[in-house]
Amino acid sequence: MTKLSVNINKIATLRNSRGGDVPNVVEFAKDVQRFGAEGVTVHPRPDERHIRYQDARDLKPEVYTEYNIEGNPIASFMDLVLEVKPTQVTLVPDAEDAITSNAGWDTIKHKDFLVDVISEFQKSGIRTSIFVDPVLKQIEGAKETGTDRIELYTESFAHQYGLGNKDGVKPYAESAVLANELGLGINAGHDLSLDNIEFFKQNIPNLLEVSIGHALVAESLYLGVENVIQMYLRKLKG
Repeated sequence: MTKLSVNINKIATLRNSRGGDVPNVVEFAKDVQRFGAEGVTVHPRPDERHIRYQDARDLKPEVYTEYNIEGNPIASFMDLVLEVKPTQVTLVPDAEDAITSNAGWDTIKHKDFLVDVISEFQKSGIRTSIFVDPVLKQIEGAKETGTDRIELYTESFAHQYGLGNKDGVKPYAESAVLANELGLGINAGHDLSLDNIEFFKQNIPNLLEVSIGHALVAESLYLGVENVIQMYLRKLKG
């Protein structure tokens, strides 16, 4: 069954826009779990413009589902993850000034680097996942890094689906088939929403987890957080 992990970065963005501690990211994480979410995701960046490193520490004792920390494995990020020891670390090759993640790893070019980083996390008992584009040679390269899972970068799918092109899911389905053959677990994330999640899930064999933040928070402004989480779960478990 596909698990829903809620990315709470947007809650931190809202908090930071006014200073203070409203909304409180720890309380929000506790609420989404109470409403049925099966994981909490955060993506701290070096400038801490949304989730702060201290938030990642504060969340650890309150996340009793799966705790996923995403980010570029620079030294400070690695130190944070090794200190907090979440359930999973997702490695994302985003530039420090990127507004949001915008590409997967070149798993061939960066193989040696990824092997070293992944080994370090796995020695501490942290499951690893790496952000990848739906390109077969990159899936094969991911296998060579020793990672436990991949996270399919779904922006292209979401864009094509919004244009009415359902064939946009084909590279993802082909990548998932290969990942399954190679023994890699499959996660997915980026621009997934209530509109496209059910179709995506139906076409991706053995999809283990989706991480959804921006759309879920935006949809919750109209429909309510608890209701939206239940809507996602119905689409993922159907």
